[in-house]
Parts: sequence; C-alpha cells; structure tokens
Amino acid sequence: MARFQPKSPDYRAISIETFEQQRAMKTLGISIVRLEPGEVDLAMDYSAEFTQQHGFIHAGIITAGLDNACGIAAVTLMSAGSGILTVEFKTNLLAPARGRRFAFRANVVKPGRTLTICEARAYAEHDGVETLIATMSGTLMALAPREAAVKDRTPAPV
Repeated sequence: MARFQPKSPDYRAISIETFEQQRAMKTLGISIVRLEPGEVDLAMDYSAEFTQQHGFIHAGIITAGLDNACGIAAVTLMSAGSGILTVEFKTNLLAPARGRRFAFRANVVKPGRTLTICEARAYAEHDGVETLIATMSGTLMALAPREAAVKDRTPAPV
C-alpha cells in the first residue's frame, strides 16, 4: 500500500516529463530507476568528467542528484500543471564518492500545499556493494500552474 496518495492520476507521466525537461540531468547521465507516489530512485554511472582533484565524483554532482531526487519525489504528489522549486537543502557528505554507479533515493517526509519536505540518500556502488556517501534534507516549493507554465525557457539576452 502506498504511503501517500498522488493528487493526479497521471503523476507518473508528469514526473517523468518534469525530469526529462531538465537538461542538467541528461548531461550528468542521471536516469529514473523507480518512481512511486512520494518516492524516487535515480541512478548515474561513473564518469571521469565529473570528478574532483582526487578522482572522486565532485560533491556538486552528488548534491545535484540528491536535489533532483527530492524534487521528483515531491512532484509525484502535486496537482497536474504545478511546478517545483527547491528553496532550501542541507547536505551531509559522509564518504568519498567513488564507485562505478551512484544511486540517489528520495522520499517525501511531509507533503504540503505550498512546501514539501523531503529526505534523500546517495549511495556509491562498487563490486556489488553499496556505500552511503551523502544525505540531504530538502524543502521544495510548489509553483501554481500559471507560474510553472513558461512558454520560452531561453534566457533573455543581457
């Protein structure tokens, strides 16, 4: 039995569409592995392009995966047409991000009309063993359908 009831029967398609609109996730090679109401698992393969000076995946990349997992978990419980923005997060880096594959698992702690609280965990997988490498607590803000509907996503020239 699901822990939360989605507001939209199309939550799965809406969440996938939201995820696929994010070019950053495509650039990082992050994909959706599992999607349920209030929960998501994302995955990313190792890439030397995303490492820091010691060869570990950069903390900014891990944070981006955790943040996105929180956002998609929150979207699964929102009304159709709503958007989402992160307004706050706290990340704890627990171990070096070394491995062949990385998982970002998030779940909604408390959904709200305006603010949703999520928790996420990042794991590094190497030789079939997962190691917890980071955690995140995030607060996400729902955007009303009119705010979320952006016709042209190209930034204006400066």
